[in-house]
Amino acid sequence: MTEEINFKSICDLTTRVMGLPTGCLSYNNRSRNIQKTRAAASYIALTEEKIDRNTIAKVLNRDRTATYHYEYTHKKNFKRCSVYRDTFTKVYKEYMNVDVAKDMFVDREQMKSYLLQNKVVESKKSDVKLEVKSCGIKCVINTSYFDYLNQLENIKFALTNYHYTINII
Repeated sequence: MTEEINFKSICDLTTRVMGLPTGCLSYNNRSRNIQKTRAAASYIALTEEKIDRNTIAKVLNRDRTATYHYEYTHKKNFKRCSVYRDTFTKVYKEYMNVDVAKDMFVDREQMKSYLLQNKVVESKKSDVKLEVKSCGIKCVINTSYFDYLNQLENIKFALTNYHYTINII
């Protein structure tokens, strides 16, 4: 769920850096500039964010095997294709600037107290458990079946300045 949001933000960053229209990476356009930009965004998502190939393919409106192609040809394209090299370098530098600007938690207790201070509520009767991961730190939020969608929205809002994933246990 949040992998898709993370990848869409990478795509938005990529198109903004390259001066392309927002959302153009999912078009059925085979122009060289868009192809190379699509490959760079996919490679960053695969290697840096560890985003699932199916999620990347869904957002890009492509087949999952395209992500294997982007990963496999990255070294060759970076070495031999100046368009790809320039595109990837620009996007990766900007991605690292954004990545450094993201906040981090020190430990699980700090994460949980931060969430509880930001309108996330744990219920005593826990039908559903939400596992929140951020930079290798995990925190479990207990919630009820009827309230877990509200808590998901509260967690998303609280963690806008963080890299995170949420799993429903």
